[in-house]
Amino acid sequence: MTLGFPALNVSAQEAKIRCGVVTSLSGANRFGGNLTRRGYDLWAEEINKLGGIEIAGTRYPVEMFYGDAQSQPASGADAAERLIIQDEVDVLFGPYTSGVTLAVQPISQKYRVPMISGSAESPNVWLAKPAFNFGMIPAVDLTTDKSMVVLADTLGDRAKTASVIGVDEPFSKETAEGFRKGVEESGLDLLSYELFPAESDLSAIVSKLKSTNPDIVAVGGHESVFINFVNTAKALNYKPKALIMHYGVTSAAFINETGSESNGILGVSVWTAGLPYKDDLFGTASDYSDLSFSRWGTRPDYTEAACSASGLVLQDAARRLGKAPPWNQDTRAQLAKAIEDTDIETFYGPVGFAKEGSHYHNNTKPVPVVIQIKNGDVVPVAPENASKGELTYPIPGAS
Repeated sequence: MTLGFPALNVSAQEAKIRCGVVTSLSGANRFGGNLTRRGYDLWAEEINKLGGIEIAGTRYPVEMFYGDAQSQPASGADAAERLIIQDEVDVLFGPYTSGVTLAVQPISQKYRVPMISGSAESPNVWLAKPAFNFGMIPAVDLTTDKSMVVLADTLGDRAKTASVIGVDEPFSKETAEGFRKGVEESGLDLLSYELFPAESDLSAIVSKLKSTNPDIVAVGGHESVFINFVNTAKALNYKPKALIMHYGVTSAAFINETGSESNGILGVSVWTAGLPYKDDLFGTASDYSDLSFSRWGTRPDYTEAACSASGLVLQDAARRLGKAPPWNQDTRAQLAKAIEDTDIETFYGPVGFAKEGSHYHNNTKPVPVVIQIKNGDVVPVAPENASKGELTYPIPGAS
């Protein structure tokens, strides 16, 4: 189904839907954390232009409250509890990283407050079978292995070897493991696989890669690690023929920080502005991209888009629930069930949450695409049916 917005009376009463945002507004993951906030805020601004979320013929404005996870799981859990107890939020929008999400998840469960997570991608989040948490982005194990196979198929005989590195923390490690699995499935020769602490000096790792010179280098991490890798490789005069990463490559922060060195780098995305999706609030994927650019001054990536789409999930579920705010524990449990039954089409793509299995409450419907940075633009290059440009290989200036 698609979301519709009939003309309705705006609520004359004080009741609002109180939404708590837990994300990393400071610390190492502040770049991604602020992207999640942008996504959530853009949805709130747009739905409030209509008077708020429609429930049983009346619109209720959205009020946003914020908790800074400070890029630390324990701080995220504390922030979530404060939002629930002190700010009395009706629903949570989830953190940027999977580590923080795993820490907040039990708090959501304890107080029976539904949480829609616009960013978490670790499969461990969903293996826990969270009753009150719902993830918008397919887990990384569903995306990186497939993207590596697609990349290898696209390159054909031009690429025969690959090396995989990653940060030794949940999301990054699972990203690296997904890339390694994809290497094995594609028939590429895996030259090396190495995990390292988040604050590591990458000089030694990059030097090893330079000496073996694999055709493809895959990196599991967040944008700060990607920026560090690119800068370290530049300092050591090394540029892989193909460099694929995951989240962060599509963010404005990555492109701004790496400048011309970003040209040719590959990434994995479940959304781009060129995909043929739309809904009645944001319009097409391209319309959403233009709206976000007008509001924030940079083009949105798939995380920002997924966070905005989280709001679409909430308004659809609240409409089906049919009960005016504020919501007590029993009503919030009913709201969680309504979210579980989501089946909508949005500018971000299809949304529906698994009700069983190893990806319980994860939206597994979006299909990943391989993108490449071309002169600052994010261009889908594979698979063929999603391609908007030719994959450049090797990267210009490769070693």
